[in-house]
Amino acid sequence: MVLNLSKIKTEALLLICKDLITQYQNSDENLFDVDDSTKSMINYTTANILKAIDSTIHNHNYYIKNARNSRIKAIITSYEFISKELSKELKQGEPFNPAMLYFAFLSTWFAELEHEKTSKEYIYFTLYPYAQVYDTLLINQKNIQYKALNISMINIAEKIIFKLQNYKLY
Repeated sequence: MVLNLSKIKTEALLLICKDLITQYQNSDENLFDVDDSTKSMINYTTANILKAIDSTIHNHNYYIKNARNSRIKAIITSYEFISKELSKELKQGEPFNPAMLYFAFLSTWFAELEHEKTSKEYIYFTLYPYAQVYDTLLINQKNIQYKALNISMINIAEKIIFKLQNYKLY
């Protein structure tokens, strides 16, 4: 069986993004002191991205039930690789912005590196207007600490994505 490694890594990346979103989406904790329009944009965009991810990948139980399948095993291995790299980059107790992190993951993988640009399953992520999100979270941001944090999230995401791109599954 021939496996499309780009699709496998893409699916693993989407699983990581989904986990980041679901873990922090309904958190009552106010992670950052930003204006209401920024919060509203993040919530709206996050809901849309999550809907697109949910329509593209399977639920977690599917991967657990089918873990012996070679394709699923490769997705899980890629997921674990991303998770391990993320754990190395994020220091315990230090603040991070899950929204900026997953935006940067997606924009780097799909828009900058153009993975899966012809795949109908992932066309939404290829065509997504990432620039609008970056404008809100970086260019138009008045909170300097929040802006610096977002830049560090971009750096972390790019570092991990480049490692993922070069990651050998076998």
